[in-house]
Amino acid sequence: MKITIIVAKARNNVIGKDNQLPWHLAADLKHFKKTTSGHYVIMGRKTFESTGNPLPNRTSVVITRNESYSVPEGHYRVNSLKEALELVKSKGLPQVFILGGAEIFTLALPHTDELIISEIKASPEGDTYFPALDYGQWEKVSQVDHFQDEKNDYDFSIITYKRKAGRSA
Repeated sequence: MKITIIVAKARNNVIGKDNQLPWHLAADLKHFKKTTSGHYVIMGRKTFESTGNPLPNRTSVVITRNESYSVPEGHYRVNSLKEALELVKSKGLPQVFILGGAEIFTLALPHTDELIISEIKASPEGDTYFPALDYGQWEKVSQVDHFQDEKNDYDFSIITYKRKAGRSA
């Protein structure tokens, strides 16, 4: 099973502020929806709550230590990243996406095969950060550039990285 982190991050590694995205990038949201639709998505409770509802056409696996936290029917609550990955693996799925937040990204990074990073050409204020990456462990395999316009607050590039063979975090 391929484990993919998908994230939008600014130059300063900001990924959020007040449990929201600190930007609006319509092209990135469209890419995110197209890429993750039809898949299981793993996220922490705060990230799940920031979406308002489960994302359409995706199965949410929500990590929380709160044993009484409930998720809608057809979605899953688990206690750890290990439990989330075991659940998805037991379904025989070819790929799972990790949606965050910061703590989940940090825990998932050593297990990740692919990164899809929307690198935003800005440094907004924020209170949540993507962990520092050792880019020596990753090979860039594609890059698509997008430019600021009426629907996108900033220039950004969607870059896909694959873990280099024989490397682990």
